[in-house]
Amino acid sequence: MANDTVMEKEKKASLYEPVAGKIVSVRQMTETEKWFKIELEGKKELHHCPGQFVEVSLLGIGEAPISISSSPTQRGYFELCVRKAGKITTVLHGMNEGAEIGIRGPFGHGFPVDELKGKDLLFIAGGLGIAPLRSLINFVIDKRKDFGKVTILLGCKEPSQLLYKDEIEKWSKLTDVAFRCTVDRGAPDWKGNVGLITELIPGVDIDVKQTYSIVCGPPIMYKFVLVKLMEKNIPENQILLSLERRMKCGVGKCGHCQINKHYCCQDGPVFSYDKLKGLEGAL
Repeated sequence: MANDTVMEKEKKASLYEPVAGKIVSVRQMTETEKWFKIELEGKKELHHCPGQFVEVSLLGIGEAPISISSSPTQRGYFELCVRKAGKITTVLHGMNEGAEIGIRGPFGHGFPVDELKGKDLLFIAGGLGIAPLRSLINFVIDKRKDFGKVTILLGCKEPSQLLYKDEIEKWSKLTDVAFRCTVDRGAPDWKGNVGLITELIPGVDIDVKQTYSIVCGPPIMYKFVLVKLMEKNIPENQILLSLERRMKCGVGKCGHCQINKHYCCQDGPVFSYDKLKGLEGAL
């Protein structure tokens, strides 16, 4: 009981008190996105689930919620994909290897991994939405025998905005994963598909009783993707959406991410569609 009490105290403290983290590697992925590899002090494990996020704290600057983009099967470190979009992320983009940051979390309800075991999975990622989905995708690939058929549909505005290009090439060569990528606007050296990601969905062979669809992307994408998934007759409780709406504190205190009765940071950011359908401001 004593050990349990100590563990509970440590867990509760981690919700409010940042722990020390170090940037051990940085890579520019696009004009606005950078990849960060982070180690916690003492190489402690983050113990996250795919779909969760952390709060990144910069002393004297503030903090921002960032999705964890690496699989929990990777040990001793975790990865973040950060878009330069505001004061905190701009400062973070200016940091180099060896810099120290604060980490709170992980927070939120991620993807229901146990529920997905044995099921066919249809991943639909738009733009930066590949970052949180990458955590689950790589988890599934690492534990491939635990899951059924896997299909990954990836889209973005133009080729220069594609994230994780080297990894995408590896996914495309896997014999036990169906992978398709499209861009809204092509480029002279682009050899792939040109068109909206919704155009890829009709061509996917789906067993509606067996398939879960996992979706993450810009808000405008959800409406049109959901229409196509409804045409495929996928049950609403088998459509999982990752929403990261205006999250701030991570612990349900500030109210920034409230959607009706739900707090994205606590009740989400992963929701099944049947939980969100009809809620004003949810989609």
